[in-house]
Amino acid sequence: MKIAVLAGGIGGARFLRGVRAACPGDDITAVVNTGDDVTLHGLRICPDLDSVMYTLAGVHDGERGWGRKGETWRIKEELTVYGAEPTWFQLGDLDIATHLVRTRMLDAGFSLSDVTAALCERWQPGVSLVPMSDDRCETHVIVHLEGARRAIHFQEWWVKHRAGLPAEAFVQVGLDEAAPAPAALAAISAADVVLVAPSNPVVSIGTILGVAGIRDAVVTAAAPVVGVSPIVAGAPVRGMADACLPVIGVDVSAEGVGRHYGARSAGGLLDGWLIHDTDSATVPGVDVRAIPLMMTDDDDAAAMVRVALEIADALA
Repeated sequence: MKIAVLAGGIGGARFLRGVRAACPGDDITAVVNTGDDVTLHGLRICPDLDSVMYTLAGVHDGERGWGRKGETWRIKEELTVYGAEPTWFQLGDLDIATHLVRTRMLDAGFSLSDVTAALCERWQPGVSLVPMSDDRCETHVIVHLEGARRAIHFQEWWVKHRAGLPAEAFVQVGLDEAAPAPAALAAISAADVVLVAPSNPVVSIGTILGVAGIRDAVVTAAAPVVGVSPIVAGAPVRGMADACLPVIGVDVSAEGVGRHYGARSAGGLLDGWLIHDTDSATVPGVDVRAIPLMMTDDDDAAAMVRVALEIADALA
């Protein structure tokens, strides 16, 4: 079976571990958000791609939820002594090696897809990781800061300010001109099922779908499309989707996100929608199932994925 998954960072990574556990031996491709990407200290950083890669490889820091386990911070400490900004974004020594390799390859003319494949040769994640686009796209946030209306990079808003500055809008710089990565469209078109991970609907899934051709590929796919709610009991399981959804006028609830995605029968994305068993939701035209959604381990995540596949099988 061929499975395509639209995914963001940590939530997407945990979900993909469940997909891999539930479908050993199947052809799984993750189309990963790159709108969070940023260049700092001359290094090209792809937080979502790296979170997925490290998590699937089993080398992520489970306590922090990002980066490498067993990390050291000597370079960061030295940069701080030099006063080299930004000091609010933490780059560990092991992690910097990944960014150095990526930056060198990009500067040499390799595409982000090629670079990602090369990095995965080392880590063997068991899932094909594909950036949504090889073109540079970066999410910025419109906020009021220091008495003025300003656009700041998403990472500054997310990491430095912890989404504490009220956002007026999200602007994906470069998204209008970005082309989808060829392997992303190929994976969606060839899939037997398309899964939408419980990632941020605005700045992860929304950004992926904003790349020209990807939304259309999902909407017109021959395969069923099943999504998983990132909202449980009115709050995100991880991250700060509750600071993002109201900006685009979407209720912070499983029903709100489900209706935002909409039914494929009405031009939306979904055929099926999984919500947590303590929630309720009505999404016209969509098969909604309430099951446990807390991914405490790979077995829990795999059980969730199996239900998604059951829905897809019934719809197919």
